[in-house]
Amino acid sequence: MSAFVETAAAPLVNASRFRAAHEADWERLDQLLTRIEKRSVRALSEDDILALPLLYRSALSSLSVARETSLDRALATYLEQLCTRAYFQLYGVPDTAWRQIGRFLARDWPRSVQALWRETLACLLLTIAGVIAGWWLVSTDPGWYYSIIPDAMAGGRDPSASAETLRATIYGVQEGGGLATFAAYLFTHNSQVAIFAFALGFAFTVPTVLLLLYNGLTLGAMLCLFAQKGLGLNFLGWLTIHGSTEMFAIILAGAAGMKIGTAVAFPGRDARTEAAVIAGRGAAVAMAGVVLMLLVAGLLEGIGRQTVQSDAMRYGIGLAALVGWLAYYYLPRRQGIGPEGDDALAA
Repeated sequence: MSAFVETAAAPLVNASRFRAAHEADWERLDQLLTRIEKRSVRALSEDDILALPLLYRSALSSLSVARETSLDRALATYLEQLCTRAYFQLYGVPDTAWRQIGRFLARDWPRSVQALWRETLACLLLTIAGVIAGWWLVSTDPGWYYSIIPDAMAGGRDPSASAETLRATIYGVQEGGGLATFAAYLFTHNSQVAIFAFALGFAFTVPTVLLLLYNGLTLGAMLCLFAQKGLGLNFLGWLTIHGSTEMFAIILAGAAGMKIGTAVAFPGRDARTEAAVIAGRGAAVAMAGVVLMLLVAGLLEGIGRQTVQSDAMRYGIGLAALVGWLAYYYLPRRQGIGPEGDDALAA
């Protein structure tokens, strides 16, 4: 019985001695880490900086002993947390906000878009199908125009309008700010389509598909209306200066939503929630880029499209923007080398 008591009491004695022997180093390491976390590494003296890796290795050794000898569980937990904090301060790469933005623009954003190329192609085809359907419906029966285009978007731009009235909407000679009102409404409408195409993608992509088709329908219906008045190329140039960026953003937003929706519909071996989370990581990065694209489109729409009256200039600016986006997203680039690895985003 006495032998059993001695055996049971030994770990307690060893734990007390162990803590007494090393607690001063743990406390110093904790103090140094707290100082770095609250301020920065510049708050440490030269001696503290030199001592930091030694204290970290000592804490790791203490943690190993605590685990192997089954010492106090609270002590082991404390050492685990202490070692984790020290690891991130010693081996982590604390980036500044500017470096994070630079990495997003140079690597994360284009890679996330590249990973969505299948969904992007599908959304492009859906949009084209909507444009063709909208054109065909209005060309066969102009009454379809009133069913496709909301009154707020039409603003007098309907089959009953004269060619002079429609021309005035293209070249900014309307009175009362009608052109600015229409441009603002069109941008708001397209931005809402992009956001909803992404946000509703989780519903097995059905709302995303319908939104892309409808957006194509509105574009096809308006193109047909202006073409019937002999202004098709003029209207297309008016749209191209900003639409090459804005429509591309809508397609990418739909692709991001479709990525999540297909993951929910076909999760494979993963649970639906887990599959949606995995798909949503890259899709969310792409959607963050879509917001920036919409901002660029807003600048082109609010400034360039209203001040540039030449059709050739409008086409030139719009097509240059499109080529720039395609080059930015899809041209091969040097793989980044770093602690995160090349597949960090995909993970």
